[in-house]
Amino acid sequence: MKDVLSNWKINQQIKADLVRVLDADKKLVGIMSLKEALEESAKRELDLIEIAPKANPPVVRMMELGKFKYELEKRLRKEKRGAKGGETKEIRFSPFIAEADFQNRLERIKEFLQEGNKIRIVVKFTGRQMNSKNFGYKIIKRVLDEIGMNVNIDMEPKFLGRHLVSVISPLAKSKAKE
Repeated sequence: MKDVLSNWKINQQIKADLVRVLDADKKLVGIMSLKEALEESAKRELDLIEIAPKANPPVVRMMELGKFKYELEKRLRKEKRGAKGGETKEIRFSPFIAEADFQNRLERIKEFLQEGNKIRIVVKFTGRQMNSKNFGYKIIKRVLDEIGMNVNIDMEPKFLGRHLVSVISPLAKSKAKE
């Protein structure tokens, strides 16, 4: 993880004349000059960290720099864990798939779309099946027809080696309502 403190101004890096000072417990100490705030934080053996530079006057917090860095890294890890931006799921078909298998895969595709995931539809050709490429296009067209119009086609069907690949994703919620 890169240095999380690179975007924060600490102690003498702060340039404002007046600052709104919070203590380590996030309780308001008051509005004072930067010099007074630095003296007060030095007296308490704490660092002065600018947490809201665009406020008027800027907000600074007195606390240990190591503790601030730890809290910041902890918050960033939590955000990273929670950010599950729709994954890409892959569903494979063969050009001559049985009806029951087709319906099972279709149900999985619908589930993944409900969860907000992108889906890579792959029709895998083996051996002599490469002579029947049109069956692959028919499979993908049938999948799109059965799903309906509530999907975005991110990638039109195209061959990548022995695989016919198409990528679809769910429409945004506002577009789906229209």
